[in-house]
Amino acid sequence: MAPKRVLTLWNDEGVNESDTSVLRKKSVEFKTPLDQEAKKEIQALVDSFTCRDDASGLAAPQIGINKRVIIFRNKTVENKKKKMSLDDYDVLVNPRITQARGEKATAAEGCLSCPDIQIEVSRFPEIKVRALNEKGEKISKRYLDYTARVVQHEIDHLDGKLIVDYEGNLYYPKNKQALIEKLFK
Repeated sequence: MAPKRVLTLWNDEGVNESDTSVLRKKSVEFKTPLDQEAKKEIQALVDSFTCRDDASGLAAPQIGINKRVIIFRNKTVENKKKKMSLDDYDVLVNPRITQARGEKATAAEGCLSCPDIQIEVSRFPEIKVRALNEKGEKISKRYLDYTARVVQHEIDHLDGKLIVDYEGNLYYPKNKQALIEKLFK
C-alpha cells in the first residue's frame, strides 16, 4: 500500500483548514476482534511510518484515519537509512496509559503535523500502557524516557491534542518568523 500524506496544521501559505479539522477530532476505538477493514487501516499506518526516516512515531489521525492506533520506534536506531524491521517499532491499537510514574521532565518536541517548530513539553519519564497489538492481541508494556515521551505524544494525537496546545517555549527557524507570527499571534 502506498504511504499516505501526513496532515499538517499549516503550510507556507497559512492554516490548512481541512487537515486541522481531522487532526483536532477525537479518534474512535477499533471494535474487537479486528476485522479486515481495521487491519487495512493499521497496515496503512505501518506503511506510512516505516518508509520515513524523519519520524519517531505516527498516529492514525495524522494520515487521515480517525482511529485509535499509533506506531513508534521502540529503540534508538543509529542507522535511520536502514529499512525498519518488525523489531524496530511497536504498534498500539486502542492504547490506554494505565500508569505514569516519576517527576515530569521537560524537553523540546517536534511534530510532523506542526512543521518547522519545536515546543517544550513536560511528560512522565515512565508509563505503562494497555493496548492491542496489530494482530488484535492484548498487551501491556512499560516504556521509559524518550520512548515514553513519544508514546505520550502520539496518544495526544488520538485525543486531538498537539504540541501547540502546550505552553512551553516555542522554537522555530528565523526564515519562518513571518509565518509563525501569523499563526501564533
